[in-house]
Amino acid sequence: MPAHSQTADLSPLFAPFDLGPLKLRNRFVMAPMTREFSPNGVPGPDVAAYYSRRAAAGVGLIITEGTYIDHPAAGDSVDVPQLFGDAALDGWRSVVDGVHAAGGAIIPQLWHRGGRRSPGTGPNPELPSISPSGVSYDKIPAARAASLADIKEIVASYARAAGTAQALGFDGIELHGAHGYLIDQFLWERTNQRTDAYGGDPAGRARFAVEVVMACREATGPDFPISFRLSNWKAGDYNAVLAPTAEQLGALLHPIGEAGVDVFHVSTRRFFEPAFDGSPLTLAGWVRKLTGIPTIAVGSVGLDGDLWTAYTDGGRAKTTSMDGIIDRFSGDEFDLVAVGRALLSDPQWVAKLERGAFDELHSFAAEDRHILH
Repeated sequence: MPAHSQTADLSPLFAPFDLGPLKLRNRFVMAPMTREFSPNGVPGPDVAAYYSRRAAAGVGLIITEGTYIDHPAAGDSVDVPQLFGDAALDGWRSVVDGVHAAGGAIIPQLWHRGGRRSPGTGPNPELPSISPSGVSYDKIPAARAASLADIKEIVASYARAAGTAQALGFDGIELHGAHGYLIDQFLWERTNQRTDAYGGDPAGRARFAVEVVMACREATGPDFPISFRLSNWKAGDYNAVLAPTAEQLGALLHPIGEAGVDVFHVSTRRFFEPAFDGSPLTLAGWVRKLTGIPTIAVGSVGLDGDLWTAYTDGGRAKTTSMDGIIDRFSGDEFDLVAVGRALLSDPQWVAKLERGAFDELHSFAAEDRHILH
């Protein structure tokens, strides 16, 4: 289905960008998208082909689907890839080699589901799930509150994953601190009701994230990029708000950024929506303004329907103009643009934009999540 008329000059999005020591060829990022195509946690040749195909078509940086760290209660699916075990690591080496051979860069998204891990599921169904304070905000039964020993163990697990990623040749890592998963559960006041040093005010709620970032930085050294993904919305709850004011958002993010984050990946339902009343600035724009750290914008880029609508209502999201992205990019609200569903449906999406072939862009439908190309 053809895109709406494209009038803005897209060449700024094809300018290189330095993410610390990592030289990216353009500003386009492939967003992480859970696919569950890695039986027993092992990414196979099809996964390697999936990522290398998009790198070959011009994506500057690929962020893998969420990948479980080695903490035994991290995940609830045996088909989500993991970043531990010989077979899985061999699979990831093939992924990394393929992306690099195609001229791209790739980082794994390190994932712990925390209290959103359904009891009795995953590689270790006998183990209870863990959350900051045993409080659940949705229909998933409350998980066990993390002890100080649990926290130390999980932080160490993240650090091992970061070191493993570096050893495999990945170009950095992303910490999944969004969408209601473990790190986000510590950040959010509604799911973190701890009364110790890991709860309370924004600095306390940020402490777990800070320790994870610092441990990953220590494990990899100063020149290994670390991305931190954050969001207001939680899985199944688009009305959630991580911080109700810009001041509170800054209080949460300042210590995380100072711990060693190179870029904040700001996940929103629609990239163009203002974050706070009284200002047109988007959430990515506010994060960049508050922290001084580069940001990645994401959310309905190039499509007229958001993620939730596409998955629940069905149908096919139409492709749209990139003019809005260029307007916000030119206003210095973000440095990189992450694209999810459009790249899932159309591996050539970035290449088509670069050559101006807007009428060749494919649209997205929910069933595209299950395709292998």
